Amino acid sequence: MEKDRLIAIIEALIFASDRPLKTKYIEQVLSIVDLGDITIDGLMEALRTRYGTDSAGIELVEVAEGWQFRTRPQLSDWVKRLNIVKPAKLSMPAVETLSIVAYRQPVTHAEIDYVRGVDSGGVIKTLLDRRLIKIVGKKELPGRPLVYGTTQEFLEVFGLKDISALPSLQDIKQIGSAEEELERDQAELPLAANKPGEGPDDEE
Repeated sequence: MEKDRLIAIIEALIFASDRPLKTKYIEQVLSIVDLGDITIDGLMEALRTRYGTDSAGIELVEVAEGWQFRTRPQLSDWVKRLNIVKPAKLSMPAVETLSIVAYRQPVTHAEIDYVRGVDSGGVIKTLLDRRLIKIVGKKELPGRPLVYGTTQEFLEVFGLKDISALPSLQDIKQIGSAEEELERDQAELPLAANKPGEGPDDEE
């Protein structure tokens, strides 16, 4: 089978899937075809290149250990005008809890509470309902407490290939330090001269 035909088949498979399509499933579908010296990785790279130009409205990304077509981030303002899909918003407690689970998984309810300093039962339930976290087992401690970890949906929502793609805590600290330094620099900038009628000396 010609390479262009194989690329078209993979393109259709990814488009038809409601979840990021794993490479192993693509391999299963194409197992009845004699690929010769053509590789699945080569086909995926060719397909990604096809959508890799700025003139394309969508791109092929590797996310949640699979492949998915997504609209280009640069066009998000236009897509939002459709008002079709409203992104799910997470409260600050939910973000805090999800971060703890992501970086410390597998983690127990008690360990999450210890880090946050408050009970996280309600937040954990919300994250479970949204399928961003899941029960991954029980810890070998008295009472066998449940332990939690992130899900495939978590990777998909945050556009991560796998859990190793999370930014390191050191990177996050550096970003935070850079933002704080920028805020300090801006605070130290001299104020522009007041225009007549705008400065405190012009107040009656």
